[in-house]
Amino acid sequence: MTATGTTLVIGATGTTGGRTAARLTAAGHRVRAAGRRAAAVPGAQPVVFDWYEPATHATALDGADRVYLIPPVGDPDPAAVMVPFLRRARAAGVRRAVLLSSSAIPAGGPDVGAVHQLLPDLFEQWAVLRPSWFMQNFTGAHAHAVSIREEGAIWTATGSGRVGFVDVEDIAAVAVHALTDEHAPNTDLVLTGPEALGYDDIAATLTQVTGRLVTHHRLSYEQMRDRLAAQVPAEFAAMLAGMDRAIAEGAEDRTTDTVRRLTGRPARTFRALLEGERGSFRA
Repeated sequence: MTATGTTLVIGATGTTGGRTAARLTAAGHRVRAAGRRAAAVPGAQPVVFDWYEPATHATALDGADRVYLIPPVGDPDPAAVMVPFLRRARAAGVRRAVLLSSSAIPAGGPDVGAVHQLLPDLFEQWAVLRPSWFMQNFTGAHAHAVSIREEGAIWTATGSGRVGFVDVEDIAAVAVHALTDEHAPNTDLVLTGPEALGYDDIAATLTQVTGRLVTHHRLSYEQMRDRLAAQVPAEFAAMLAGMDRAIAEGAEDRTTDTVRRLTGRPARTFRALLEGERGSFRA
């Protein structure tokens, strides 16, 4: 990796942003850790940043020559706030931008797909990270993790569909390379783990590693939508159930070697993740 100026990490206390900021500072890079509350991140300079408050943008960008972009959460049209910011970033001296998107969203697609499509026109150095579903969906506070701890169950409408689940630590490792390597990727990078797993496989591996029976309950799209609607707004529930249906139809059944190519080491397996986090599954 080459030495860099200053990297603005948006969402620096979040799932991938926090890990990316930590890896950058550990490697000796200067980091401006951006968040709505300017939370302290070890080794980084905290700065207030809010997508919807343009007055916070200039200070956040001051002196930065590259930026890691976490889109505003839950916004159906993130391009409306992101594109003006990116134009401002380019004018302020940012030369490289790395955007977090999703394997399910192509360039020009919905949500952040519009930002993906525009990024090469805005920056000569760029990358779009398109990770598959996170392995950490089964740990911590995610809904699957909660149902695993409380019910010994995973509920999906994915059927026998498989997913190349990816460790968020691997996403962060790729993000650091995309931000700091001498040559930017200048492409989108689909990130997966080393194997595609169905939710039956996930449940079996959880059972084997934790010693506690975990069962995958297969629901129809309608059953999953209605189950989720008891927890989140109906429109969001329908979208999430639709994503399960897409998995059932094979949309995420793939693996890539991107993690190995960019980091020089293999992507972490789901079993290895679980073996390191057994304690998170205690009821």
